[in-house]
Amino acid sequence: MIDEKYMLKVNVYNVKGEVVREKELNDKFFGMVPSVALVHQVVEAQLANARYPFAHTKTRGEVSGGGKKPWKQKGTGRARAGSTRSPLWVGGGTTFGPRNEENLTKKINKKMKVRALYMCLADKINDKNFLLLDQLELSAIKTKEMLQALKNLPVQKKVLLVLPKQDQKIVKACDNLPNVKVILADSLNCVDILNYNTVLVLEAAVEVIEKTYKL
Repeated sequence: MIDEKYMLKVNVYNVKGEVVREKELNDKFFGMVPSVALVHQVVEAQLANARYPFAHTKTRGEVSGGGKKPWKQKGTGRARAGSTRSPLWVGGGTTFGPRNEENLTKKINKKMKVRALYMCLADKINDKNFLLLDQLELSAIKTKEMLQALKNLPVQKKVLLVLPKQDQKIVKACDNLPNVKVILADSLNCVDILNYNTVLVLEAAVEVIEKTYKL
């Protein structure tokens, strides 16, 4: 049983934008004091791990041609040359160029990631940009219906919609809304939370978050 002193209350809305009740959240998780240094470290690692080293140049051993010495060593009056693959030649290899073997990944402790995630959510709660929605059921895959539901709620321009499980109706209805991103509760991350003004969470997703991200 969770001690009441570790509970904080957040309003729960319906699709009409009405407050239907209050939801108690565990203050040990959702009430964390944000640490800028920790969040920055986790975000930096997440962005680095999402990178792929596409830039790639060939060394003199990888470019084609250059099997024969261009001219004899002495007597021509020109500088010595052993291969047209030399970096000094047009079409030759590149010295110290970018290579796609570069490892850009950064390791981060799992507990650090979880703490940073809850810190980002706590910051949204403190700024009144964390909203709970009791349920969201669309009659059909209609962007208009989804847009009307969002207009009824006190959300900011960019909305991160957190679902407890996959719902293709909601996902497809949001496809044409450029400022709305749908994400599953077990896929939450700091970058998405920080990139969107409002985090709109279905009430059932709170339990999934607490089960997935344990301290």
